Amino acid sequence: MKKTYFNWSSGKDSSLALYYILQQPDVEITRLITTVNKDYERVSMHGLRETLLDQQAQSLGIPLEKIYLPATVSMEAYTQIFQYKVENLKEAGFTHCVFGDIFLEDLRKYREKQLSKLNIQALFPLWKKNTTELLENFVNLGFKAITVCVNAKLLDASFCGRIIDHKFIDDLPIEVDPCGENGEFHTFVFDGPIFNTPIEFTIGDLIKRDYKPTTKKEDNCYKDEDEVSWDTSFWFCDLLPK
Repeated sequence: MKKTYFNWSSGKDSSLALYYILQQPDVEITRLITTVNKDYERVSMHGLRETLLDQQAQSLGIPLEKIYLPATVSMEAYTQIFQYKVENLKEAGFTHCVFGDIFLEDLRKYREKQLSKLNIQALFPLWKKNTTELLENFVNLGFKAITVCVNAKLLDASFCGRIIDHKFIDDLPIEVDPCGENGEFHTFVFDGPIFNTPIEFTIGDLIKRDYKPTTKKEDNCYKDEDEVSWDTSFWFCDLLPK
């Protein structure tokens, strides 16, 4: 049996990856790992309140550990924090971990390179699957999700705070990946076949935030370019626990 921890984002790709990996009899998922912005007490990138993350883990019935990161963190510090966490997981007997990545080659290489230092093997149950089919399967399996963050350069505000369903898929612009694999949008999953009970919430404010781009190589997560640019304007939908 492979003692495995799961890199949990709170979104649809994580949920679908967990659904698939739980069907493998030789894999035992006994821990969820999530990065949280310690300054705002929200899931990194998604902007989801920590309370809702806790409720997700409780409904899944899998223990959750959080990695707290400051709002601004260098790549060097990020790598050190994660290496320390993975060392602890290795000492606890974990030999494998799971990611919900689909086709970002550079990101996979970065993950595998860091994990290989501690002889941890990464599993990618969604890797290279058709993203339209993945999202359709997600809906057909009975998962329920809402968008909590969208790239304002690619999607207007009407896509933020929207339920993921077949109409959502049909309405996506052709240049947007159906699973948002290029960071076009992020989601919160509040029900589905892997959850024991739905997570209840109310929809709060819709907020647009602008960020300063990263341009230094050392601040880039995994690419080799000397200068890095990334989209800096996002719509966030604040979800409030009931």
